[in-house]
Amino acid sequence: MGSEMGQELRQEADNNGHAITPQNKAKLHGRDFYESIGSPKMVLAPMVEQSEFAWRMLTRSFLPPPLRSSLLAYSPMFHSKMFVDMPKYRDSHFQPLKSAIPSPVDPYHISQLPQSERHLDGNTAFDRPLFVQFCSNHPDDLLNAAKHVAPFCDAVDLNLGCPQGIAKRGKYGAFLQEDWGLIASMIRKLHEELDVPITAKMRILETREKTLDYAKTMLEAGASIITVHGRRREQKGHNTGLAEWSVIRYLRDNLPKETVIFANGNILQHDDIDRCLQETGADAVMSAEGNLYDPTIFAKPPPVGQEGREYWRGRDGKGGYRMDAVMRRYMDIIHKHALGEAPPKRTPLFLPSDSEVQVEVEEEEDSEGPARKKRKHSKADRKQQQVKNPNLTAMQAHLFHLLRPLVAQHHNVRDALARCRVGDIDAFENVLSLVEKAVKEGLIAYETEHVDEPATSEVDTTETVQNQDAQNGVNGSLEEIPDDPYTSSLAAVARCKRPWWVCQPYVRPVPKEAIEKGSMQLSKKEKKRLAQEEADAKAVGPRPEEVVVCG
Repeated sequence: MGSEMGQELRQEADNNGHAITPQNKAKLHGRDFYESIGSPKMVLAPMVEQSEFAWRMLTRSFLPPPLRSSLLAYSPMFHSKMFVDMPKYRDSHFQPLKSAIPSPVDPYHISQLPQSERHLDGNTAFDRPLFVQFCSNHPDDLLNAAKHVAPFCDAVDLNLGCPQGIAKRGKYGAFLQEDWGLIASMIRKLHEELDVPITAKMRILETREKTLDYAKTMLEAGASIITVHGRRREQKGHNTGLAEWSVIRYLRDNLPKETVIFANGNILQHDDIDRCLQETGADAVMSAEGNLYDPTIFAKPPPVGQEGREYWRGRDGKGGYRMDAVMRRYMDIIHKHALGEAPPKRTPLFLPSDSEVQVEVEEEEDSEGPARKKRKHSKADRKQQQVKNPNLTAMQAHLFHLLRPLVAQHHNVRDALARCRVGDIDAFENVLSLVEKAVKEGLIAYETEHVDEPATSEVDTTETVQNQDAQNGVNGSLEEIPDDPYTSSLAAVARCKRPWWVCQPYVRPVPKEAIEKGSMQLSKKEKKRLAQEEADAKAVGPRPEEVVVCG
């Protein structure tokens, strides 16, 4: 029922050429609201300056067209006070209209604008469903910021999960979790006064019982959906560790059945999504870092024999989307949507099965054709692009994530990418050319090395873990790999690793491995706590179940 209502509203928007806004539809709450946007099971996480429109568009592009609206995406995290007080900040981070967002907000005027005035963020044609996330520590700031985006999104989200030092200094994100009263007041104010629902993204606390009470506080204040990141605030960097899905399951089992819960954490590959849904009982699964390194993570792999030129499958049956293919899609989205121009004409991606004549003809046609006109940017134009186009400012960081295994092998690509500057699209196109050349070399070398090997569906982990310390900072031999691929980074590498030309997750060492490797050290406070626990255990003596009886 709710899903049909959401589809009818969007269809009405398309037919009339006007955006459907909260002013002409009833505000829903909780599960009714979730069903109205199609009950999405997959969620692209909010990431600071990394979940902007172009990246959302790229991620959705790997789903079949009818299913692209089944992926819920979040905007990057915005600072509520800056969003209200600084028009340049607002206009350079969120671009739903071809003109600036009016301030103060006039919802009726916005609702009357034709579809042709819509631009990128929240466009009903290709960027929905969309939640916009803010960090805040003041109810009025949050409400005022949310009013600016409400006509262009499905819900507003409150960030209660950011663990970084800047969040601590600004008193927002995970550093609000000691002030439940303030959190409740912000959620309640938006629940009562905003035209779209308010949701919240949180981290777990020290105990599952306290986490439950924390979640109840948000829900009772009016949050329609809670996203639960299964890590505590201190779990970041080398101390990231594993998300505790059992705590999310505890919330699922102890909160009212109508509560909508999204689970976040431990998603490295597409198969992890279903596993997380089953183990946590969550309504949907969110991916952040997994998506940054592999924007195809929400897409099912194509059937065997239907890989085409974009998907590579090895002799062992394991595969993934090629980096040159993904970067091509990304660059075409930048050309079309961020720059408003037609993408360059491109020759087909290389396949080892291509005949030499075919490849030579394609290369000859490409070289004899008219050279693509280089765009000339004055310093003023470049500065304007840096200020006003979030899709361009994010490009370099995205490509370093995407190409991480490749640039570790091909330093010329790494160096060329490092030299790219915001708005210099020709420099990024040059990186794409280098990536295509590197992938071609990798594919030819692979076919040469495995020419006599038959294809098999069996997965051989021997090759997948080689040189992993250079890729992910993990040391260890095959004999040291634990059986459980979900509790050890070595085992995760064996499960997830692909050749360097294929998109793949970045596997962090778990804290124990990081300590053993020397990349992480315990604080004095933590050492003292562990020493005290060890001393207390010796004083008490072994528990009955720990006593070994020899006889």
